Amino acid sequence: MTTRELFNNIMHYGSYDRMPVIHWGGWPETNRRWTEEGYDWDCDALQFFGADFYWSPAYCYLSVFPSFDMGLYPAFEKDVLEETDEFTVYRDETGVIQKAWKKESCIPHFMDFTLKSAKEWDLYKARLQPDPARIPDDLDKRIANVQSSGNPIIIGTGSLMGWIRNWMGVENMSYLACEDPDCYADMVNTIADLVCWQLDKIISRMSTPPDMGFGWEDICGKTGPLVSPTIFRMCVAPGYEKIRAKLESYRVKLYCIDSDGDVEPLIKDWLDAGVNVQFPIEIGTWDPDPMKLRQKYGKELRIIGGINKLELEKGPAAIDAEIQRRLPLMKDGGYIPMPDHLITPGTSLDNYRYYMKQMRALRFN
Repeated sequence: MTTRELFNNIMHYGSYDRMPVIHWGGWPETNRRWTEEGYDWDCDALQFFGADFYWSPAYCYLSVFPSFDMGLYPAFEKDVLEETDEFTVYRDETGVIQKAWKKESCIPHFMDFTLKSAKEWDLYKARLQPDPARIPDDLDKRIANVQSSGNPIIIGTGSLMGWIRNWMGVENMSYLACEDPDCYADMVNTIADLVCWQLDKIISRMSTPPDMGFGWEDICGKTGPLVSPTIFRMCVAPGYEKIRAKLESYRVKLYCIDSDGDVEPLIKDWLDAGVNVQFPIEIGTWDPDPMKLRQKYGKELRIIGGINKLELEKGPAAIDAEIQRRLPLMKDGGYIPMPDHLITPGTSLDNYRYYMKQMRALRFN
């Protein structure tokens, strides 16, 4: 069967004899290490690693997601405010002033924001409206490439909390959600409407519907979510419900959210709002147990991820043990294993290739 058929059989509890082998890229420091260890970046990476398809922003938005520009339109003009050999301070396309380091991989330091309160919301709301200019001229070609790939077709569904967090900062967003929940709800609803417009524009051109909607949030940290379950249910859940209803109208049954950190306090509310796939379930951050999540929430909860990336640094014995930990969930269905984030610089090329080889060797009745 094709990788797409395999993906759907697993996620819908059908029959399957193996797991899809997904290649996730590494941090720049990982890539530099692998170059020193002999990796040729001109090679076919999928063939080299024996993988079925990529799962990383550098690739999946080109070959798996038939999406288009869903950001602020028009974007703010980028403006460099200070630059040294070590860092650049600039106002980015979302109106955020940030400090980005040049020689190391790290999250930029957000210094100031254009969107700080409800007073500035109209400036942003006007940039989050449907516009034919958002649609790329080659959209039909992108769709054709995706549909002929044999890979799962995954369509982007934006971000109902993470984008707002990025535009405002955690502190400003937190005050707004508590002091003006109607404005916060309007932000979420505006983004949800734009997402639904995109889904109509893309899926109506497809010969078969996508297999899964995929949204990004990164709205949880090591100690839990940055938006309380109460605020979520009041202000955010209606946006998810709207997108879920649109996906259902096109027979798309899977709706996935990408959020790092401790997502468990929101899983039940996400499920109630129609989000039935969680990714990546970060093991290394807060040591969750994907099997216990399945037992708690049932088979409506699907999971992608759940392989502790830090174990890949330790060599074959640790890698084998980590894969064995996940075998019961693989056999249960509704679960596709892959590392729980980008591959770390502590992972040698040999160790990563060993992990991919062991994943390829898995077989199920």
